[in-house]
Amino acid sequence: MSSLSSPPPERPASVTHGFVAAAGFATYVVAFWVVYQTQPFGIEILPSAVAIIVATTVAMFVLELGWLKVHRRASTGLDFSRDDPSWARTLTKLVGLVATIGCVGLAYWLFPEYHGQLYRSYLTLLLWIVVPWVVAAIPYFHWVDRRMRAPCDGYWHMGMLALLQWHRIDRAVLTQHALAWTIKGFFMALMFSGMCYELKALLLTDLSRLDRFAGWYDVAYKFIFFVDVGIAALGYTMSFRVTDTHIRSAEPTLLGWVVALVCYEPFWSLIGAHYLAYNTGPSWNAWLWNYPTLTAIWGTGILALSGIYVWSTVIFGARFSNLTHRGIITNGPYRWSKHPAYISKNLTWWMMSLPFLPAGEPGDWLRHTLLLLGLNFIYLMRAKTEEWHLARDPAYVQYAAWMEQHGLLQALRRIPHKARRPEGRPA
Repeated sequence: MSSLSSPPPERPASVTHGFVAAAGFATYVVAFWVVYQTQPFGIEILPSAVAIIVATTVAMFVLELGWLKVHRRASTGLDFSRDDPSWARTLTKLVGLVATIGCVGLAYWLFPEYHGQLYRSYLTLLLWIVVPWVVAAIPYFHWVDRRMRAPCDGYWHMGMLALLQWHRIDRAVLTQHALAWTIKGFFMALMFSGMCYELKALLLTDLSRLDRFAGWYDVAYKFIFFVDVGIAALGYTMSFRVTDTHIRSAEPTLLGWVVALVCYEPFWSLIGAHYLAYNTGPSWNAWLWNYPTLTAIWGTGILALSGIYVWSTVIFGARFSNLTHRGIITNGPYRWSKHPAYISKNLTWWMMSLPFLPAGEPGDWLRHTLLLLGLNFIYLMRAKTEEWHLARDPAYVQYAAWMEQHGLLQALRRIPHKARRPEGRPA
């Protein structure tokens, strides 16, 4: 008697398209090359960084809107058969936007972290764009609002809060709005500032050193992380409902926030230096200095893993951000693993630090190994909290079920083993 079984799960469609991500990456590289070629006319970091982000955004959004028609997805919350204009709602949302920007600006003014040199370009950019941003929001809010199935969104509730209409506030919606903007305010500053820092480092790189592997390695490693922070800065900035790049939900748990934020400045300076300082011994190239061939092989492995890491960022396109749900990614490296960025990043740290090799006092290798395992555990918890958050979306549940059968680990297990020799027959 045969038993009925449910059909195997299918891989759900990805919210992003690989061609759009590739086009964005290509535009990013070309824009950087144009900036690099203008060096003889003077290095202008801030306008150069903005130009690279704008060019990349335009390339991706033209394809997203013109080809994929993402504005017609149900996940945008828009219904183009609906036309319910309301200037009252629009102006309330504008009040909510101004109040939100004011809260973020107050945090930048209040906390000493943002008074340092690192964030100067970012804060200068805000002074340039804040007024045009608010003005441009008026027609955008009005056009989107009249087509929203549920027009009283987070901006509307924030406006109600600012207008002291507290009895009309939905606390759950307002809380999600506040969490989303806390994420954007924190990471926009960090990623854009990091992009400006990496851009300056690349523009000042001495290309005469590229006759050796060490020179190529340094430039490639810098460029990988320049792409990473640049695409991330774009993702946090270009969050719009009409392009389906808006934040659908923010991480709701304290644990999720803690394990994510501890990995970034300014928190990592404290944790990394005083509690998880695993990388205090010689680096990988110091160990392999006298073996140039092995150095090239090992360094290429590090770059390959770093390439997977940045690919994991690029495939998000304009939807990259931590601590948020902005659609389920099932293509690119996420076709093989639910957490390719975390896996590749942690493997890179093992290859770069080699904590298990003896150095310094006896037992230091064990201490460094345990400390790096502690950092690996933090990333394990980041992965778990992200899964718990995304599992509220049925598409992620289907993706996770599909990955259990078709992920990289399962693929490796299906590699046929060498046939056993019959018993009694000599090898």
